[in-house]
Amino acid sequence: MTPARVPVMHCPYCGEEDLRPSAEAHASWECRQCARAFQVRFVGLLVGREDR
Repeated sequence: MTPARVPVMHCPYCGEEDLRPSAEAHASWECRQCARAFQVRFVGLLVGREDR
């Protein structure tokens, strides 16, 4: 498994770990605790940052 493909471990809204893949779209997740659906998408790498 590559680092870009690590599964989501918790809900970004409530922190709960009871997540299920959503059938709505690729990389979509549903949280059973707070009833929110969200997507995870890789945007890109940061280049030229001086704080690294």
